[in-house]
Amino acid sequence: MKHDDLVDLIRDGVAGERGGRWADLGAGEGAFTRALADLLGPEASIVAVDRDASALRGLGGNIETRVADFTRPLDLHDLDGVLMANSLHFVRDKQPVLESVRRMITPGGRLIVVEYGADRGNPWVPYPFVYARWEKIAAQAGFRKTRLLKTVPSRWLGSMYSAVSET
Repeated sequence: MKHDDLVDLIRDGVAGERGGRWADLGAGEGAFTRALADLLGPEASIVAVDRDASALRGLGGNIETRVADFTRPLDLHDLDGVLMANSLHFVRDKQPVLESVRRMITPGGRLIVVEYGADRGNPWVPYPFVYARWEKIAAQAGFRKTRLLKTVPSRWLGSMYSAVSET
């Protein structure tokens, strides 16, 4: 996907907000992190978290990088939002991770998820989940007002979607 496609996929989850404190958990090489940074502007503070230090090397500017496993405790709190783009499908038991993420976010803050629209995975995307299942998973973790943002075709597993949930 091109950068503008990534921006479009998460744009409505940011809802015109500028600045704020956000984290991108499972940032990889930062494609979605850069899209988030473009939407939030230079006054934003963004922490990109990934286990792979080499993947995070190209990020800079207003983006702090942390080499860490987002399934383990992170010292992140009082965030306005969290982005998890193509990262939750690597986690079999999502509930503890999502409950931890919810505690990182201030009341009324947002969690934006980007995921493949499939319930059956493969070796590269082991535990994806369709949007209808995401609504249930998010509610069980204490998120509310979950809504679908956008769906786009994908040559991998048919489609991708973005969704936002509030704390």
